[in-house]
Amino acid sequence: MAADLTAFGNWLAVPSVVCLWIAVLLRAPGALRSPQQRGLWLAVATAAAAMTLNLPAVVGYAMRDPGHSHAVGLVRNLVGVLSAGAVLYFVAAAAGGRRLQLASWTATAGWLAALLALDAAAPDHGTHTMPPVGDPVPSLAYWLVLISAHVIANTVCVYVCWRYSRRSDSPGLAAGLRLFGLGTALAGLFWLAYLLKALFGSTWAMPALPLLMNLHGLLRAAAILVPTLCAYRRTAADITTAWRLWPLWRDLVQAVPHVALNKPRAGRVVEVLWPPVPRNLLVYRKVIETRDAIMILGEYVAPGDLALARTRLAGTGVPEERRTAAALARVLKEARRAKLAGLPGNPGEAGTLELPAAIQTSQEGGDLEDEARFLVEVARAYASPAAGASPAAARS
Repeated sequence: MAADLTAFGNWLAVPSVVCLWIAVLLRAPGALRSPQQRGLWLAVATAAAAMTLNLPAVVGYAMRDPGHSHAVGLVRNLVGVLSAGAVLYFVAAAAGGRRLQLASWTATAGWLAALLALDAAAPDHGTHTMPPVGDPVPSLAYWLVLISAHVIANTVCVYVCWRYSRRSDSPGLAAGLRLFGLGTALAGLFWLAYLLKALFGSTWAMPALPLLMNLHGLLRAAAILVPTLCAYRRTAADITTAWRLWPLWRDLVQAVPHVALNKPRAGRVVEVLWPPVPRNLLVYRKVIETRDAIMILGEYVAPGDLALARTRLAGTGVPEERRTAAALARVLKEARRAKLAGLPGNPGEAGTLELPAAIQTSQEGGDLEDEARFLVEVARAYASPAAGASPAAARS
């Protein structure tokens, strides 16, 4: 069982490192520009470097010459301490104190200096290791400094991630902090097992260490990818909303073209894949232009038409929550016909079309998402054959 656990943990090493580097490269442009994200990105980047240097294939390649074994072991440990220092820097940046950031780098420099001094003071030795039997190489003091750097950094980080994730109003930020904290906790357990081995010779947890370290890598990769995944999710939601709004928007803009910033493209596939405005403004423009068109077409809606259309929908099986959208779709279709036919409107009665609450709320600075959802319902009803029924004809 222990051998299988170790084998699975070792197998996970390459996927973990690959995921880390993918996450680091994807997040680099945005993270390096953002002081709030820079610390988290730096911690993951240095962890990726440290784990890469510990891959068996990388270690084997670096130690082709046995004379390099000491340098390889020392560099691996130094990069690991840099990773611990980056974690402390992330914690200090999250706490928002320049003194804390300075303290994190001071502590890191102290640990690095101590490791170099203890390595130089030790008798001649090869690669740094803590064998199952015998004394640690190069010395117990060296390993205690190395382990303390990781345990302290990881413990503080787990506490801060847990604390701030509970306070955050952003679900994405809270998820990222929890994933990073969980990954850091696994790394802390990894180094705690080494501490027990160094002080008491305990080896019962050693078979699980590769799994702990490589799961920690996967969780940290996921942590910094949360903003990217949230951005992709928002983009997908915007594309879906723009796709559903397009038929209604196109028909209304054909009737009142001056409300549109850009002319409609040849089709909605082109409109969605190559939007005429920045993609993050696509839904905003569609909603604003659709609302403006509705207000102008209100001049072609007789008083009471919207209420009449809603009353007639009561017996058609349309759910209560959708009747307002369906009624608006009916009167808009009739108003559009009148406008395209060149019939005169009633400018003095533009206010007779009472806008639904969702649109009124948005005009007053409310939630654009609520208005977009309502207009999607209008677009769905507008595309329905039942929307062709004329309130004016029904009245006669």
